[in-house]
Amino acid sequence: MSSTTEGAHATHATHATLTIPGSDKTAELPLLTGTLGPQVADIRKLQAQTGIFTFDPGYGETASCESKITYIDGDEGVLLYRGYPIDQLAEKSTFLEVAHLLMFGELPTEAEFEAFNRGVTMHTMLHEQVRRFFDGFRRDAHPMAVLCGVVGALSAFYPESVNVNDPREREISAFRLIAKIPTITAWAYKYSTGQPFMYPRNDLSYAENFLYMMNAVPPEPYRKNPILERAMDRILILHADHEQNASTSTVRLAGSTGANPFACIAAGIAALWGPAHGGANEAVLKMLGEIGHKDNIPAFIAEVKDKNSHTKLMGFGHRVYKNFDPRAKIMQQTCHEVLGELGIKHEPLLELAMELEKIALDDDYFVSRKLYPNVDFYSGIILKAMGFPTTMFTPLFALARTTGWISQWMEMIADPSQRIGRPRQLYTGAAKRDYVSIDQRG
Repeated sequence: MSSTTEGAHATHATHATLTIPGSDKTAELPLLTGTLGPQVADIRKLQAQTGIFTFDPGYGETASCESKITYIDGDEGVLLYRGYPIDQLAEKSTFLEVAHLLMFGELPTEAEFEAFNRGVTMHTMLHEQVRRFFDGFRRDAHPMAVLCGVVGALSAFYPESVNVNDPREREISAFRLIAKIPTITAWAYKYSTGQPFMYPRNDLSYAENFLYMMNAVPPEPYRKNPILERAMDRILILHADHEQNASTSTVRLAGSTGANPFACIAAGIAALWGPAHGGANEAVLKMLGEIGHKDNIPAFIAEVKDKNSHTKLMGFGHRVYKNFDPRAKIMQQTCHEVLGELGIKHEPLLELAMELEKIALDDDYFVSRKLYPNVDFYSGIILKAMGFPTTMFTPLFALARTTGWISQWMEMIADPSQRIGRPRQLYTGAAKRDYVSIDQRG
């Protein structure tokens, strides 16, 4: 496989001087400059020089690593995979091409793509003993619980994966994860419905194979649908990576201990499960359902503006993007294509979503706060139209993001400057005190 050569390590030519008030201690902080984005102050020697360290809950102002994979400019609404704009990749590329790009740094040549595609498809099947794992779950178990358990258990079937310092073993593990996560995800759904598992078909594309395993049943021939296949491919591309978010940082933090890649990806799945991270598109559908009709939108908007109300406008705005989410326009276009292909001309949820979008974008309250539609605003409607239950929305997100997670994990392991994650804390508990026997307390 090809390897990345673009970009370079961060450089520094200037310093910032930090002086601690009331003392003669100072620190010279190198200012690092990346390919794009603001300068970053290197604080690695701050405590050694001054005896203090920084306080940054949520790490929102802290760069935890150096990466060449994804770049986001939230103010300008920019998302780049290895330098390529997300809209170009979603329009012109395929998910497996993007997977190669994220993993190895370059879009593949025809020969490289053939080898990469073969490397993925030869690993799509699951060990038959893994198949039995599903029987240990309740039928109503959330699919994310199934994904966490089965993905983490894969390390028991591939013990060589614990050798994370072997580049070849890392690459094989990456192929296995990218190849098997659609099978695991589809089987989690089939198990919940009581339908028989459909084994992967390597004659189908990555997206079509997943749709086949989700929707096919043994007694009937499966009918391919290029429009739905393309829609699924775009959804996977748009969600493949998103820089150092909560789940990606979790994968890196777990990986910094030397844990095997299956355990690290299972940790990422667990982090994504949280409703503040991976469940946003499900929340959009719930919100639209609660609004119910276009006539109810003005009253809903009034509740959103009311400071004493807990009503939130889901699917608008983003913690990172302070402008339009660059993925939203592509998702909106895809939404119309899917609904047109399925013959859904008057989808109440879509009409309601469009009206809500129009009203919100004409309202200075939302415009001044730059609350524009994000990718989740439309993705939930698409998935619902394609027949996915809401419980499968987050597993689909995990399926797509596995490629980004494993790419980030591979980059981290190969980085000679990486070290075990060990955040500090601002301690506010009790000072040192002596033990008091139980008869003397109170």
